[in-house]
Amino acid sequence: MAQSFGQTEINWDKLDKTRFYVVGAGLFTGVSVALYPISVVKTRLQVATKDAVERSVFSVVKGLLKTDGVPGLYRGFGTVITGAIPARIIFLSTLETTKVAAFRMLEPFRLSETTQAAIANGVAGMTSSIFAQSVFVPIDVVSQKLMVQGYSGHAQYSGGLDVARKVLRSDGIRGLYRGFGLSVMTYSPSSAVWWASYGSSQRVIWRFLGHDTKYDEHTPSLQKIMLVQAMGGIIAGASSSCITTPLDTIKTRLQVMGHENKMSIKQVAKDLINEDGWKGFYRGFGPRFFSMSAWGTSMILTYEYLKRVCAKDE
Repeated sequence: MAQSFGQTEINWDKLDKTRFYVVGAGLFTGVSVALYPISVVKTRLQVATKDAVERSVFSVVKGLLKTDGVPGLYRGFGTVITGAIPARIIFLSTLETTKVAAFRMLEPFRLSETTQAAIANGVAGMTSSIFAQSVFVPIDVVSQKLMVQGYSGHAQYSGGLDVARKVLRSDGIRGLYRGFGLSVMTYSPSSAVWWASYGSSQRVIWRFLGHDTKYDEHTPSLQKIMLVQAMGGIIAGASSSCITTPLDTIKTRLQVMGHENKMSIKQVAKDLINEDGWKGFYRGFGPRFFSMSAWGTSMILTYEYLKRVCAKDE
């Protein structure tokens, strides 16, 4: 199982699981606090109508700060954090266990290390994303409605519970899972591309830096390991955002619509084309690109640091 990278990677069976989940909850909450405003801006840009005044990153940020101050950049944050902890536990547990199983299954095929890493990480990323969506989609629906409330004609709410109550009253439990299929179609390939790019790019970068299969003789320094991991996160975020932004734009629009304005995927796509042409599918691409690259880099450095902190003493 890609043993040449054994000194830079910590496997699932080497982790103290309790410490991993408790410390991880705190670390990832901190990362979310730092990057959440980007999600708010991205979501608002994606749902903006043709007549909306605020249709640029600057104007959206300025409008939020003018009406609500800094708290405006954190609309829906409490809801996201509440749901993110169980979703993150499901995601990371599935990711690590599936990755180990995938590497074992690929061993008989004698693939190159880079290919093996890309496939195993990609399969693990897709599988973990599918499992996590069962928790994350309802949180996504509620938080996005809070993010866009009062913007471009969207309804106002008193909080996350108010959103959930009104959605359940109008659409039942299906309302909280609106866009679930599209979320799976968006986030599962996105997660697969992200983790495949991350796993394979690290190995390419290590070889470029002159490290081959003889890690046992020359262990990279911690600073070099973190630099390679950060570069891998940037490459993975860039690759993923380019591929999945169109689906994310359609999904976001579907999830924030009110009961009286329900539309099909086809209708949403036609509206985007009528308003902005094909570039309408890439509404909010700048913030999404930055968000996925910044989140990816921050997340992977946090994640790898978390694994080092939670590694069992030999």
